[in-house]
Amino acid sequence: MSKLSSLPALPMPGNALTEYSVDAWQRWVLFLDVMRRRGEQYEEHAARSAPHVLDYEAELILDGRTLKEPVNYALVRIIPPADCTIDPLKRPFIVVDPRAGHGPGIGGFKADSEIGVAMKAGHTCYFVGFLPEPVPGQTIEKVLYAEAQFLETVISRHPEADGKPCVIGNCQAGWAVMMLAALRPELFGPIIIAGSPLAYWAGVHGQNPMRYSGGLLGGSWLTALVSDLGAGKFDGAWLVQNFENQNPANTLWTKQYNLYAKVDTEAERYLGFERWWGGHVTLTADEMQFIVDDLFVGNKLAAGEIRTSDGMAIDLRTIRSPIVVFCSKGDNITPPQQALDWILDIYDSVDEIRALGQTIVYVVHESVGHLGIFVSAGVARKEHDEFASNIDLIDVLPPGLYEAVLEPKADALDHPELVTGEWIMRCEARTLDDIRALGGNDLDDEKRFAAAAQLSEVNLALYRAFAQPWVRAAVTPSSAETMRRLHPLRLGYEIFGPSNPFLDWVPQAAERVRADRRPTWTDNPFSALQEQVSGQIVEGLESWRKMTERLAEQTFGAIYGSSALQAALGVDPKSNLPPRKAPKSKLINALVEARTAALKERISVGGLLEALVRSLLFVGMARGGADERGFQAIRVLRRGHRDARQLNLSEFKALVRDQYYILLVDEAAALAAIPAMLPNELEQRQAALQSLRGVLEASGALTEAAAERFAYVTELFSLDKGRVGVKPTPMAVRPAARNRGAVRSRL
Repeated sequence: MSKLSSLPALPMPGNALTEYSVDAWQRWVLFLDVMRRRGEQYEEHAARSAPHVLDYEAELILDGRTLKEPVNYALVRIIPPADCTIDPLKRPFIVVDPRAGHGPGIGGFKADSEIGVAMKAGHTCYFVGFLPEPVPGQTIEKVLYAEAQFLETVISRHPEADGKPCVIGNCQAGWAVMMLAALRPELFGPIIIAGSPLAYWAGVHGQNPMRYSGGLLGGSWLTALVSDLGAGKFDGAWLVQNFENQNPANTLWTKQYNLYAKVDTEAERYLGFERWWGGHVTLTADEMQFIVDDLFVGNKLAAGEIRTSDGMAIDLRTIRSPIVVFCSKGDNITPPQQALDWILDIYDSVDEIRALGQTIVYVVHESVGHLGIFVSAGVARKEHDEFASNIDLIDVLPPGLYEAVLEPKADALDHPELVTGEWIMRCEARTLDDIRALGGNDLDDEKRFAAAAQLSEVNLALYRAFAQPWVRAAVTPSSAETMRRLHPLRLGYEIFGPSNPFLDWVPQAAERVRADRRPTWTDNPFSALQEQVSGQIVEGLESWRKMTERLAEQTFGAIYGSSALQAALGVDPKSNLPPRKAPKSKLINALVEARTAALKERISVGGLLEALVRSLLFVGMARGGADERGFQAIRVLRRGHRDARQLNLSEFKALVRDQYYILLVDEAAALAAIPAMLPNELEQRQAALQSLRGVLEASGALTEAAAERFAYVTELFSLDKGRVGVKPTPMAVRPAARNRGAVRSRL
């Protein structure tokens, strides 16, 4: 009896319903109050001359409206918080925000952000943002040239920096950064493109339906129509609407329900995000038409088919800076295939990447969504923090294709003191087959998209010839502004704003609720029922999404897979060649051959520093990657070596690459030349060898092929006889060198 009396009394169903009803009503009042505040915030944000959501103070450096070819972009310097110590010798970071319907600032939305982690790592930070309204006559090309002037300005402000600026391009800004880097490669340090589409047709069946939208709508004529209805401006709210259509469960229910269910704790986070999400901007008709015609529908960037107004082709192979591609399997806006398959379009093998001197590092997150790539605190503290902390490691990597693998620092058994953050970044060598393994299009898919691109051009020409003059004649600036104001997304904010007299009672009611808040108890059965109903709504909307996506994919395949339609549109249905492929250039091959000949003449040139770097690369090739601990050990070695101290990072990077290529050109001759490059004193050679061992073992003990290679190098360093021609005992096996014949023939 005593045990029974000690149990808590269960509330009667009537009491549970009463408590739930009071709580539900109070949450509804508070929910309406948050929506009212959202409406006020929207109108206040829109009224600003330069609205943004940066969490930092900034200093205007260059206003794009003052340039010879004016644009609505601007360069600002982020003023570091008091707890950040900036090293003026470190390369600056420039974060370029996407202009995809929203306003600027997402790259510095909070402390745990791309800007935040870069400043924490000691880098000066700059930000490239934009105003809500474009300058009349503005084009994407003019924006690119403005951004080039921004980079020139930053470089001139940091003449002592150890490297050119690291540029981060988020989402839509990524392709713009890549285009500029192809046109002006000398301005860039490492490039980080986060959630950025570059291969616009790519994807996986049943997973990436957004890529079918252009074809199902008949191409880009609709873009031209919307721009004409906007009197020469394209309303970015339509782009935001496209994003929302990808996840109807979240758009129509989950986002608002989550606020209602957790209104006591969720309000500020919700309002902070909505300040950015509702900050709609406009683009000129020319800008938007270029984006749709040449990129999303035309897919011309990777194929090298985009030309500037003076006829210069934009070839991504001319980029000389390391490229870091950050994407996620959970991103339904820019899936990994759209972020990475441009590499497959441009290169036939990793050997070709190496021959052209390019370094590409990619990271594939398992689950984070598109916006999480930029705004997730967890991503900022992990991936972006590692990029910022190890940007110099990425900059000196030998040319090739790598995947950055992040492991917890706690798992480091060897030299954890060399790890700068909470994660260890290791760059592991990969091949094009590793990218293909993520899935992608086959030849038939490519033909379908090529047919859709051709039909888009036909429909656009028909619209321009027969309908556009009538539409433009009927539209006035005032009617265009009215249409923008009546956009459903804008109405969703304004209907809860201060202009709605039916919500005048909400602020006072919300104050009374907060003074007497009575949330229901955790195990209330009606709260559980509420969650079940919400789950069923989400499940229903998800089923609807999957059905419509499946129908869209099947419809696209049926229409554009027709052999008759493909033939009518100029796409050969029987061809075994892909309709889009970057052309090869004999000039590039000639330049590679000339560089190969020049490097052969320098095989025996150099001293102890060149010998150390050459030996380090030779042994490291057997490991197939690089570890940040090894790079930190190289920093120590560099500081301790007199000749290395005299080199800045760019010069040291050039030295590393030259020695890497010399090994690829003629490995046997390159190794045989090492003894002649060493000092005469045996003690100096052995001290250098110990330093080399320290670097190599910083990320773990040498094993198998790497250990064998180091033993071979040890024998080279131990030779005390004269010089060229004196060789150690030949190695029995050199596993890492077997697959490089194709490279040796070219570089």
